[in-house]
Amino acid sequence: MKFRAACAYVDRIHRHHDAPQGHQFSLGVRTDAGLLVGVAIVGRPVSKVLDDGLTVEVTRLATDGTPNACSALYAAAWRTARSAGYRRAITYTQDGESGASLRAAGWRKTAELPARPGWHAPSRPRRTLGTEHVARTRWEITTHNAPPLPAPYDESRDETRGRGRRKRCPLCRKPITAAATGRPARYCSPACRQRAYRQRTR
Repeated sequence: MKFRAACAYVDRIHRHHDAPQGHQFSLGVRTDAGLLVGVAIVGRPVSKVLDDGLTVEVTRLATDGTPNACSALYAAAWRTARSAGYRRAITYTQDGESGASLRAAGWRKTAELPARPGWHAPSRPRRTLGTEHVARTRWEITTHNAPPLPAPYDESRDETRGRGRRKRCPLCRKPITAAATGRPARYCSPACRQRAYRQRTR
């Protein structure tokens, strides 16, 4: 479905998050009568270390409580991502959420992340959202040939783009020179960008 329509549904239904800033694709689930009962928005991973060109993140999922709508959206998000060449999908739940819909769709729990005091950083100011001080769980689903995730690290520090931390290429781990303008570079060189493209389309 259209990103704008998915965002409007999230703003109306989601309990604790606003709509995200962008997406790779968005999906909706309807009843037999045609009533929209849920949406999923899928984008690049918020954590830059996980943004290796082969991974997507379900950044928002919202439903009106219709049974099985969540698991249907998680399953459809993975089918769509896999058909586009991605090898891993991730998402997060907050402390107190069981993850039953994710398990039903074949996802597995991979990390427990501690609560943090907030998401504000001098390099990236953010307003208080009410989701601070809440621990999270990371879930994933992969293809058989998905590359391993990086060694354990502080994801929350990466998400706030704290000062003193240099972004590294997900393929060769060399530091990436920050672009003067435009979107931050994902790879250290055109050669690594081509290697990542070939891996996705292989």
